[in-house]
Amino acid sequence: MSLRQFEYALAVAEEGSVTAAAELLHVAQPSVSQQIRGLERELGVELFARTPTGLVPTVVGRAFLREAEAAVSAARRARATARAGADELVGELVVAVQMGFGTRQLPGALGALRRRFPRLEVTVFEEPSSAELERLCRRGLLGLALMAACERSPADAHHLGDEEFVVVVGAGHRQLAADRVELRELDGEPWVRFDRDSALDGVLRNVLRENDLAPVTAARASQTATAVRWAAHGLGVTLVPASAVPHGHEHLVRPVLPAVSQPVIAVLQAGAGPAETALLELLRKETWSGSDFPSPAS
Repeated sequence: MSLRQFEYALAVAEEGSVTAAAELLHVAQPSVSQQIRGLERELGVELFARTPTGLVPTVVGRAFLREAEAAVSAARRARATARAGADELVGELVVAVQMGFGTRQLPGALGALRRRFPRLEVTVFEEPSSAELERLCRRGLLGLALMAACERSPADAHHLGDEEFVVVVGAGHRQLAADRVELRELDGEPWVRFDRDSALDGVLRNVLRENDLAPVTAARASQTATAVRWAAHGLGVTLVPASAVPHGHEHLVRPVLPAVSQPVIAVLQAGAGPAETALLELLRKETWSGSDFPSPAS
């Protein structure tokens, strides 16, 4: 078996056909077909089943593809490490961030990283579930994960700082007259919440419970920016990390009493390469604590 065969199999699984996989890989279709047939012959199993909608991994194929994905990811990191010199860093860096955390800090750090190493390819995706992030970390598919600390956080996680949570209310809301909003004053308010299995909704659930607030749910959003915009239009109040407030909504934001915050950690893949290490150092230089929003007198 070869790494190329792994990459071809992953492309077929992603695209659902040999033709589309060949286009994705910029190779001839017969080459992909030949590599997949050779791989199945060597393994003695069928990796893909032909269906009316395209090629679908078999049960055995799905198990194989999980390991192939981990192997390809590890090989890319190894290539990047081997080719890293004093002034050059190439290859791929895969970063995952827990939704709502590091919204302001991560782009700044990635921008600095790309200016220093313009040939480095960075892939970033946002994941609402901390459990899914931990699963991806264990499978070795991420170079670096940015998330809120929790009971299951690895012991070698790097603490970057704390994300302060703020409340967002609609224009004209009575709480805009306060420097800080006392959470008990929001009793009976409708809330714009998040997907039930997301880490952000878990934070809000705890806040509501700890402050004896009745959770009246007006709507649920999948993205922090959406929740802020809905709150701004008066659908309900919402609670988000301060760094996740989109530009133009700062005047509708207030810190809360008692204060709500969560530690933010960076988790590096075992044997992290120079790209992951460089990004971690840049993240450490970002400002993580405190919010900078106008007061009512501003």
